[in-house]
Amino acid sequence: MALENLKDNVSEIDRNVRAYLENTEEYYKLKGFKIGMRGISSLVKLLLIGGIALLALLMLSFAFAFGMGQWYDDVFLGFLTVGAFYILIGIICYLFRDRLDKSLLKKFSQYYFD
Repeated sequence: MALENLKDNVSEIDRNVRAYLENTEEYYKLKGFKIGMRGISSLVKLLLIGGIALLALLMLSFAFAFGMGQWYDDVFLGFLTVGAFYILIGIICYLFRDRLDKSLLKKFSQYYFD
């Protein structure tokens, strides 16, 4: 009788452990899907908004360059001024790239460890 009871307890433990492992596997699959979808969703938003913003910036840059060209009476100088401005912005971004890395790491670690 005691041996039969022990056998039932061991089989019950085996079933519980298997159920726990299956549920844990499903949980991590779901968590991986959630993290992946957040990443894909953020990428799509970034590409969509970034593309529209880039087109708007391009049009504004052309307008500003032509306006500066009329003010200088030389279109080449207008485009040169706008190009120099963008090079200056690029240099500033390059100098502060470490701060950008840290802020991105903090932001995405919140998503991952949520």
